[in-house]
Amino acid sequence: MAAVPQFDGKAFVAQLSTAPGVYRMYAADGSLLYVGKAGALKRRVASYFNNAPRTPRLHAMVAQIARMEVTVTRTEAEALLLENQLIKSLAPRYNVSLRDDKSYPYVLLTQEQWPRLAFHRGPRAVPGRYFGPYASAGAVRETMDLMFKLFRLRSCEDSVFRNRSRPCLQYQIGRCSAPCVGLVDAAEYAESVRRATLFLEGRSDELAEELAAAMEAASARLEFEQAARLRDLLATLRGLQARQYVDGHAANLDVLACAMQGSAACVLLLAFRDGRNLGTRAFFPRTNGEESAEEVLGAFVSQYYAEQPPPAEIVLDRAIADAGLIELALAEAAGRKVALKSSVRGERAGYLDLARRNAQLALATELSSRGAQQARSEALRELLGLAEAPARIECFDISHTLGEATVASCVVFDPAGPVRNQYRRYNIAGVEPGDDYAAMRQAVERRFRRALEAGADAPGANAVLPDVLLIDGGAGQLAQAREALADLGVEGVLLVGVSKGQARRAGDETLVLADGRELHPGAASLGLQFIQQVRDEAHRFAITGHRGRRQKARSTSRLEDIPGIGPRRRAALLRHFGGLAGLKAAGEEEIARVEGINAALAARIYATLHGLVPPGPTDPQHR
Repeated sequence: MAAVPQFDGKAFVAQLSTAPGVYRMYAADGSLLYVGKAGALKRRVASYFNNAPRTPRLHAMVAQIARMEVTVTRTEAEALLLENQLIKSLAPRYNVSLRDDKSYPYVLLTQEQWPRLAFHRGPRAVPGRYFGPYASAGAVRETMDLMFKLFRLRSCEDSVFRNRSRPCLQYQIGRCSAPCVGLVDAAEYAESVRRATLFLEGRSDELAEELAAAMEAASARLEFEQAARLRDLLATLRGLQARQYVDGHAANLDVLACAMQGSAACVLLLAFRDGRNLGTRAFFPRTNGEESAEEVLGAFVSQYYAEQPPPAEIVLDRAIADAGLIELALAEAAGRKVALKSSVRGERAGYLDLARRNAQLALATELSSRGAQQARSEALRELLGLAEAPARIECFDISHTLGEATVASCVVFDPAGPVRNQYRRYNIAGVEPGDDYAAMRQAVERRFRRALEAGADAPGANAVLPDVLLIDGGAGQLAQAREALADLGVEGVLLVGVSKGQARRAGDETLVLADGRELHPGAASLGLQFIQQVRDEAHRFAITGHRGRRQKARSTSRLEDIPGIGPRRRAALLRHFGGLAGLKAAGEEEIARVEGINAALAARIYATLHGLVPPGPTDPQHR
């Protein structure tokens, strides 16, 4: 096969202008690699072909370029909109892409003599007005439930409506005015439709004023029954406004938060329209493993609002690049001002915190979902060259602070995800502070010695050997684990060291195998994402145990380590000197004045508190 000629990027750049526009990169097979926007095409495209350092992802992408195309636009805002349209329609390999195969739910008010209020999802084939999109189907149904109570519009299909001979249950419970059997005239029903439209358009203040005026007019005409019905409708509307206003205003805003774990990302949307909370919706954009949360959130905002009408205010949990440009583009598309805010206070800050927590929860749920977990497990099988997907994976990690309170963790995963009731922690003792190699060997020995002692047929997690044993560290830690298993005679366990890259960035990890081979799967590898998930959980579990042990050590009085000091003498000493600091500042003679403390014991207390004698036999380091 003939070699593919290398793309001459510098020659291509020489032909470009400094106008704004969009550029597209193609591989030799014609597939689209990347779509980008530029305020000045010549300068932006040239940056790909200079001698500046590149990330591995960027280096791989540029190496595949066989040709490029550009489209000049009038403004940078137009370039942004075109970029989003192309990303959505063409799904380039190296762009952050919003994956959402589900259509958005809407409230539909049909266009006919007796309009019907309905839930709608899918193509807008039915004539009428579509209000939305809503964050979830639950938010649509909640809105419709309120609409039926307020305006009593019909919900039945036309085939049912045309063939009714008596009112249905909806009329009996006050949720429909029964136009099907003529219990409401066309003018009154049309007025209800008009008011419902005002409500759905977010003009509830205008609607409330109109209802108040109509109530007074009905009362003046002595139509007290009509006035009472309008009064109840107005009270319901006012109550709704009082409950759902944001910062005292009927706000139209979206709150967005981004959570990331490794190369997996979740953007959570919390929507308000006319002050009403429409619920939350989680999105899981496709990333390439090297984007930051700011980059993912910026791409989401650009792509999502290129198709959905933006609210007047979009609150973000972090600042994004090109915020001013995105504001301008959204404002041009919407025909009104759109504000992006990342620094908020008061009630909006509370909603932002809620969105953050929900984003983290949604991402954790997605990562632990059975389907995603099985896909990662199968990818790990292929990555490690196993005959079957591993049924049990364990991972060890070491945590300490400058050698203090060293703790090792062992977490367990099966094809369904974490098995938390089989997690274990090991308090490491008898090794040099900071010696991670010795700490790792001790932890592995203790775990697998217990498995051998329990026996292969014994019940419980301790007797089960893992298919894959992950070691958080490089060749040194892996060698210690390998020697520990060899000394114990444990066989059939695949050892894999997980070494962080030079930049210590997720996706750059090197997998070190027991036979010396190294794998560099890259951030897009589902198998590596599974390993990252297990490794991060082991790290979390280790550091939690380390912090607890460190805090316990620092909060425990050193008096407990001195022979001859029991609870009563310890309490007497602390009470006499007002605490441990006062006791440390005292001399031997002062200590001996405390009831129950003789001169020899006072000397031992003073020496221990000031490190003047070797640790006694009860010191925890000698246990």
